[in-house]
Amino acid sequence: MNPDLVKMIFGRLNLEALPLHEPILVGTFAVVATGGLALFAIVTYFRLWSYLWREWFTTVDHKRIGIMYMILGIVMLLRGFADALMMRLQQAIAFNGSDGYLPAHHYDQVFTAHGVIMIFFVAMPLVTGLMNYVVPLQIGARDVSFPFLNNFSFWMTVGGAVLVMMSLFVGEFARTGWLAYPPLSNIGYSPDVGVDYYIWGLQVAGVGTTLSGINLICTIVKLRAPGMTMMKMPVFTWTSLCTNVLIVASFPVLTAVLALLSLDRYVGTNFFTNDFGGNPMMYVNLIWIWGHPEVYILVLPAFGIFSEVTATFSGKRLFGYTSMVYATVVITILSYLVWLHHFFTMGSGASVNSFFGITTMIISIPTGAKMFNWLFTMYRGRIRFELPMMWTVAFMLTFVIGGMTGVLLAVPRPTSCCITACS
Repeated sequence: MNPDLVKMIFGRLNLEALPLHEPILVGTFAVVATGGLALFAIVTYFRLWSYLWREWFTTVDHKRIGIMYMILGIVMLLRGFADALMMRLQQAIAFNGSDGYLPAHHYDQVFTAHGVIMIFFVAMPLVTGLMNYVVPLQIGARDVSFPFLNNFSFWMTVGGAVLVMMSLFVGEFARTGWLAYPPLSNIGYSPDVGVDYYIWGLQVAGVGTTLSGINLICTIVKLRAPGMTMMKMPVFTWTSLCTNVLIVASFPVLTAVLALLSLDRYVGTNFFTNDFGGNPMMYVNLIWIWGHPEVYILVLPAFGIFSEVTATFSGKRLFGYTSMVYATVVITILSYLVWLHHFFTMGSGASVNSFFGITTMIISIPTGAKMFNWLFTMYRGRIRFELPMMWTVAFMLTFVIGGMTGVLLAVPRPTSCCITACS
C-alpha cells in the first residue's frame, strides 16, 4: 500500500505503536480481550443481541439512556480506579533509589488517563445519567425534548471513552497531565499519538455532552406539566437546569481550545507556542474558562440531591426554597467569573488578581446560604439517620471545612505584591 495513503489514513499510528515491549500493557490487553470475548460469548449464547439492540442500544427512553450513562460511568470507574491503584503502588515502592515497576513515560500516561477518565467518563456520565432519569419524571414530562438526540449524545460519550480505552493498547495516551498544558502538549514535546487520543476523545465526548445539555434545557423550559411554574420546580430540577446552562456555555470553549491545539499540532500554527506571537498562557486561560464551570457542573446536581435528601429524611419541606433557587443561580453566574484563581501566579498583576480573588470569596456567600438552608431544614425535624442522610451530613462537614480553606486561598494579595515587585 502507498505509504502516503497509509499516513493520511492513520497519521502517526503504525505497527510500532503497538506496545509489545511493555509486558504490563500486553498482560492487561490479554485480560481485557479475554473478558471481552467471554462477554461476547455469553451474550451470543443466550441470544441477547437482538434484545439489547432493540431495547437498549437504540432506545430513546430517557430512563434507559440514563441507566446506560450510569453503567458507562461505573465501568469507566473500574478503569480509573485501576489507574489510581497503579499510581499508589508505584509511589509506595519507588524510593531509596528504586525506579518502581512503571517506566516514567508509562506512569505519566496512567496519571493523565486517571484524571481524564474520572472527570469526563465517570463523574460526567453519572451526573448526566441521573439528570436524564430523574428530571423528566420530576417535571411531569413524557420524555426529553429530543429523544433521538439523547441517544446520539450518549453514544458520542461512549465514542470518546472508547478512544481513551484504545490508547491503552494501540499507541499510548497523553503524558501531559489531564489538562494538557502547552508546551508539553505541543508537537515538539509530544510527537507521538498520545495527545491526539486526548484531543479526539475529549472532542467527541464533549460534543455529546453539549447536545445533552441543550436537550435537558429545552426539556425543563418547554415540557413542564401544566401549572408547574419555574418557582414550583423541585430543587434538583433547578440545579439540573443551571448545570446544563453551564454545560452549554463552557463546553464550546473546550471544543475551541482543543481545536486550536490540534491546529498547532497538525497544521503548524502557533497559538500556544512561545514562537511567532503565540502564548501558552492563552491556553491556560481558555482551558480554565471551561475547567472552573466544570467543577460546578459536577457539584450543582449533588447540591440538588442533598437538598432532596435533607428534606426527605428530616420529614420537612426544604427551608428557604426561594433563597435556595436564587443561591443556585448566583453560583451559576459567579462560577463563570472566577477561573483565574487557578493560576494567580501567571503575572497578570494586582488589579486582575484582586477581581478574581474578590469574586472567589463572594461565591462562598450563596454556597453558605445553601448550607444554612440544609441546617434549618434539619432543625426540629424528625431526622432519620439512614444511609443517604449519613452521607449528606458527612458531606456538609467536609464541605464546610474545605470551603473555609477555599475562602482563605482566594486571597491573592501576597502573590500579587511579589509579582508586582519583581516586575
